[in-house]
Amino acid sequence: MNAVEIEEAISELAIADFDPVEFPFQFLAAFGNNEVTLKRLRKVGSGGTNFSDLPGAVLQRNHIHLAVCEPGRVRETLDALKASPKNASNKVKLVLATDGDALEAEYLATGEPLACSVSELAERFGFFLPFAGITTIQEIKENPIDVRATGRLNKLYVELLTNNKAWDTEKRRSDMNHFMARLIFCFFAEDTGIFDGDGQFTRTLDKMTAPDGSNTHEVLKTLFDAMNLQASDRAAAKLPVWAQVFPYVNGGLFSGNTDVPNFTRAARSYLLRIGELNWRQINPDIFGSMIQAVADKEQRGSLGMHYTSVPNILKVLNPLFLDSLRAQLESSGDNKAKLLGLRRRMAHIRVFDPACGSGNFLVIAYKEMRKIESEINRRRGEEDRKSDIPINNFRGIELNDFPAEIARLALIIAEFQCDVLYRGQQQALATVLPLDSKNWITCGNALRIDWLSVCPPTGTEVSLQGDDLFTAPTDQPEIDFENEGGETYICGNPPYKGGTEQDDQQKADMEALFGNVTDSFKSLDYVCGWFYKFARYARATQASCAFVSTSSITQGEQVARLWPLLLADGLRIRFAYTPFKWRNLAAKNAGVTVIIVGLGERDGTNPVLFQSDEDDVITKREVANINAYLIPFRDIYISASSKPLSPIGEILNGSKPADGGHLLLKPEQARALVHAEPRAARYVRQFLGANDTIQGNLRYCLWITPDEADEAMGLAPIKLRTTRVVEMRSQSDKALTKAGAKTPYAFQQVRQTGEETVILVPRHSAETRPYLPVSMFNRGAIVADGAFAMLDAELWSFALLSSKMHLVWVAAVCGRIKTDYRYSSTLGWNTFPVPVLTEQNKADLTECAKAILLAREAHFPNSIADLYDPERGQKPNPDFMPEELRAAHERNDEVLERIYIGRLFRNDTERLEKLFDLYTKMTATPTRPKKGGRAK
Repeated sequence: MNAVEIEEAISELAIADFDPVEFPFQFLAAFGNNEVTLKRLRKVGSGGTNFSDLPGAVLQRNHIHLAVCEPGRVRETLDALKASPKNASNKVKLVLATDGDALEAEYLATGEPLACSVSELAERFGFFLPFAGITTIQEIKENPIDVRATGRLNKLYVELLTNNKAWDTEKRRSDMNHFMARLIFCFFAEDTGIFDGDGQFTRTLDKMTAPDGSNTHEVLKTLFDAMNLQASDRAAAKLPVWAQVFPYVNGGLFSGNTDVPNFTRAARSYLLRIGELNWRQINPDIFGSMIQAVADKEQRGSLGMHYTSVPNILKVLNPLFLDSLRAQLESSGDNKAKLLGLRRRMAHIRVFDPACGSGNFLVIAYKEMRKIESEINRRRGEEDRKSDIPINNFRGIELNDFPAEIARLALIIAEFQCDVLYRGQQQALATVLPLDSKNWITCGNALRIDWLSVCPPTGTEVSLQGDDLFTAPTDQPEIDFENEGGETYICGNPPYKGGTEQDDQQKADMEALFGNVTDSFKSLDYVCGWFYKFARYARATQASCAFVSTSSITQGEQVARLWPLLLADGLRIRFAYTPFKWRNLAAKNAGVTVIIVGLGERDGTNPVLFQSDEDDVITKREVANINAYLIPFRDIYISASSKPLSPIGEILNGSKPADGGHLLLKPEQARALVHAEPRAARYVRQFLGANDTIQGNLRYCLWITPDEADEAMGLAPIKLRTTRVVEMRSQSDKALTKAGAKTPYAFQQVRQTGEETVILVPRHSAETRPYLPVSMFNRGAIVADGAFAMLDAELWSFALLSSKMHLVWVAAVCGRIKTDYRYSSTLGWNTFPVPVLTEQNKADLTECAKAILLAREAHFPNSIADLYDPERGQKPNPDFMPEELRAAHERNDEVLERIYIGRLFRNDTERLEKLFDLYTKMTATPTRPKKGGRAK
């Protein structure tokens, strides 16, 4: 269940008649437990899953221990639940007690408590989100109105589309979305005093509309018409008395088409229930993000999930420019002249999000700047002063029209709320209406629009063709003020989309942007377009940017293809966050791994590198330079090499069957083949891919050399399989595969003889393991093309591959598939910097490799997955590794790292700095010696 569904279920439970017997099961049903689960929970003992040791209580393993008690005994019942020895053995997270009136609960791990009445559950539903497996957001826990409003608006939206088919079309979708934006403003306006009297809009609808909803559309249309008419035009319009009390709003929100979809009884009911909420508490940076999903069928199933937390947004905005403003405020003290200079500076700052969605980044930037401005005004004794920060300085581009409208509305709401907070209700109301008609959010494709037309250089203007905020042409915003000396900060969280994930339109966008610049744009992530657009924008005007991105743009071959285009014309990385989890409100969601990169001109200051550990503790340090790999080292690009640059052995691709599966055998097929023809046993070999070695799976293949072909194909079971290979390859469109029909007994690509020992490196492996899952096999094993092989290598090579040094190098310079490592022999191994190893070094590393292999062997038949990271996608648990295996790896790391610098490295950053330094020296082109001299 998502957050909206949980809130709705809890709300219904809160208003239902209390049944002391059924309440525990009704509560669990609200969190998605089905009837089968509940039926088993009703039983204690044999056949049941209620493991409570307290009379009448219910304990659901891994979740909750709850009980209904006599009136007035909630506290002692909660204490009894907390003291139950059954909690620990059943991994209980939450205990809850209620007498039908009062309710108390507590998380056992953190001690976080809740005390409220049962009727208040709906307001406190955020407390229970962790229990539902949903990452909590503090703002939502403290203020659930955003989720509740989203759920009710979604119900209304779906009901209206169901009964107004013409509105559920591309032609009328913008009308529907515009209608929803009008409703949102009205509900907010009636609860904040913008309309006279609390609840004026909802009370009018309740009074003037028929219970069956039949005239609701007419009443709403009349109200919308009233809000579009100035006082001088109202007499001629002959508005009814009940509509005349509503003020003139304009700003484009109520101009244009004021048609309203028809309402059913249910739709009217949903409309009135929305009005019952307290919209004064709405948080535009949360609400806008969630309401965006209402109008998107694909997102509606995860309604309420998509919310970017304020702390994450501030990771972008703080180092981009907010920290600078706060530092200037601090240094200004109470000096009124300096404070005035800072206020004037902020009045000309423009914040531009060219992938703004519903405006989260812009709203947070505006609110933070208003907070600083308020402190300036306080120190200058000008608390009542109107803000000098115009909301049309916060500009955006959004592809879809509804989020664009919500972004504009969110900024209007944020401006009013800030005025109330910093100037008072009366002052805020005096200036809020009519709405500003300027158009500062552009609806369109950010990779096709000229950003200079949306946010032009200082001292220039762009004229608006149209005059309404919500109805102006979306391809050209209005800029009606000079911004001489102003600063521009570009920010956001653009869509990522790897090359294979892009749709036809996105591929066309990338070709239009990069086609004349590089031939390799097809391999670039879609987010690269935003970085490159900024680099072009920065050529025309001084600006800085900071974007959230997947870490793939700072890894693998994308680095050399993208970053030379960006770090030109004086640009540099000004700050960066190394990979961290960008969590949202999704249930059981670990979050996508992202980076943040800030770009700007070289200005003589040191860039700042932010790094998060596994517990999200952030360290910050100034460095001389941050390169495209987000390493504090000079700018350098790792190029693939066909041969190892260090004195280490070669790694080869595995062998590719291209056989339609006919040369491959499951264990039972291999046994059957040998049973039917014992002479075929010599041709059956173990077949090893990445998944086989990691998970411990068994597969086999037919491995036949040209010298053995005649004899092998004379055996009936093999002849049958090779005949099918001939058929499959003959029908292929690929010339190489078709040619392979002449040798159906052999793999299409043969990389080994089959008589070598093998060190196998999986092509793909999970990032959660503390070491690469490298394996070693005796002679006879065949490596599939889903893996790499080092043949007849000495054991010290296994130690190198199994080291933390190699892992951090691979993580930095190789590409990824999603968040998993994608190993590359040409990028990851051939470029791996290794000092010249002495014979003693090799002997020491050989002993380390033996210790790792023996420690694994001691835990046979546990697989690599079992030994290193049993839960793919979860945070690695170092305590899970067997002690002797962990000790063997730590010893291996110590021996190798002492070879590099004579001691253990302090952290991965220090490891990478050393590796980049060695790589630079390895690849340096020797200068040609002068005559009679020596090369340097």
